[in-house]
Amino acid sequence: MIDTTQIIESGTNILFVTLDSLRYDVASGALAGGNTPHLARLLPGGQWEHRQTPGTFTLPAHMAFFSGFLPKLPQPEQPARLWECRPPAFKKVPSETFVFDAPNLLDGLGAHGYRTACVGGVTYFSAQTPLGSVLPSMFHEAHWRPEFCSPEIESTRHQADQALDIADRYLGRQPLLLFVNVSATHVPHGHYVGDSTDSTASQTAALAYADSHLGRLLDSLSGRGRWLVIMCADHGDAYGDDGFHGRGIAHPSVWNVPFAAWVHS
Repeated sequence: MIDTTQIIESGTNILFVTLDSLRYDVASGALAGGNTPHLARLLPGGQWEHRQTPGTFTLPAHMAFFSGFLPKLPQPEQPARLWECRPPAFKKVPSETFVFDAPNLLDGLGAHGYRTACVGGVTYFSAQTPLGSVLPSMFHEAHWRPEFCSPEIESTRHQADQALDIADRYLGRQPLLLFVNVSATHVPHGHYVGDSTDSTASQTAALAYADSHLGRLLDSLSGRGRWLVIMCADHGDAYGDDGFHGRGIAHPSVWNVPFAAWVHS
């Protein structure tokens, strides 16, 4: 069990990665097929947890995550939450759950001396529109460039480079919450298999591409302090499942997501 209260009180760095739109069946199938060797090496037990998202597209899912509502196990009994906004006095919270006295996790970590930095991926992190400014404005600093977005075939390489640049600037100076929204697994990703159509096969190929750069990011952070790592999808995507396409819909392909959390050093 992860004691997030102790982790944050000790000033441990946090890496929070969301693999945008990644379906659980694609993530688990890629592991079983040997397509993501770096993640297989890094994930606890070499496996993803099967969880269900609180939001069916990027904006509500991330708002929920930053409010304390990470994906839950598909069962009645749930483990202690990693973090939670201060609840009413009558509610008891497990001691290992980090309680922040703020409207969101980023403000709560800021009050504990953390620097919060965002490496955006999809356009909800672009700050190019009023709605695309909501999520990045929650961080002390936010970075987004067109080459971070899914139409760019090397998007994850560019994002990992940016994340490592941020780490170079802050590690050793103050604790860091480094958030990366990986866009490669978000449509369009057909180009990873030479197709103009998106599918579970092309999302698998996109994840296989991203795997090496996620491994590089984690390996580069190793030995530079202790890290709490949270890695999950924000939601899945339907590619014709039962006739459904896209996200923002109540379908198992959308709400079943991969999740993992561990302490890394």
